[in-house]
Amino acid sequence: MSVKIVIDSTVDLAENIKDKFTVVPLTINFGDEEYIDGVTITHKEFYQKLIESDVLPTTSQATPAVFSKVFNEIVEAGDTAVVITISQKLSGTYQSAMIAAEDFPEKIFVVDSNTVAIASGILAELALGLAEKGLSASEIAEKLTEERNNVRLIALLDTLEYLKRGGRISKTVAFAGGMLSLKPVVCVEEGEIKMLGKARGSKQGNNLLVQEIEKAGGVDFSKPVLLGYTGLSDAMLNKYIEDSAFLWEESVNELNAAEIGSVVGTHAGPGAIAAAFFSKQG
Repeated sequence: MSVKIVIDSTVDLAENIKDKFTVVPLTINFGDEEYIDGVTITHKEFYQKLIESDVLPTTSQATPAVFSKVFNEIVEAGDTAVVITISQKLSGTYQSAMIAAEDFPEKIFVVDSNTVAIASGILAELALGLAEKGLSASEIAEKLTEERNNVRLIALLDTLEYLKRGGRISKTVAFAGGMLSLKPVVCVEEGEIKMLGKARGSKQGNNLLVQEIEKAGGVDFSKPVLLGYTGLSDAMLNKYIEDSAFLWEESVNELNAAEIGSVVGTHAGPGAIAAAFFSKQG
């Protein structure tokens, strides 16, 4: 018997560990066009369509039936599972997983990550490490429920355009921000995306990102750390890594990075960079 780690497709992971997880996909809609996240559309194809399309995409939660099929296969093989989902404040996917899990008592344990994207990813990576150490599914779920409170996600957006298109900010604010080259810095608090501030230009934006990481209590390098980017190029992320080297260089040999997927990408737009880590201060 082994413990499987199941995630939904909004959970972004470093490339070198992706194949160790079972993924339940959400659905992405560009108008009348429907795609299965990560199956019939890749992240790169998603951003290409996002840039070219006049229609802002929407996502649909994974259904209980899809989760149930995955859970049944795991339990029939004699295994148990820990399931990690996007924050229930951002999607109904957690509720779908909970409904499906009711048919598998003491076998399937569902955890709301209370966050999204690469931040859910580092929680999933932590779960994988605990499973490899031999903890049971129930023990891992309990540990994740404690540790999720220490997860931080901080991101620097390249544009206000997609927040405007999604109705998150007014057209006036977006226009003024564009004129002044303002770069918004956002985080996830209590399962919701919130604005932390705005910086003028990329250099000041990188500085603000560094300040916010320090303000969050610094990085606990004994646990997973993951950087991420949206869009078709990781050039901005590489520049940020170079500018913020003092934060990492004495603690890790290399930093893992991931392409951020559709849920955050829809509102952040291309060109965003993000850092996900466990805070030292707890």
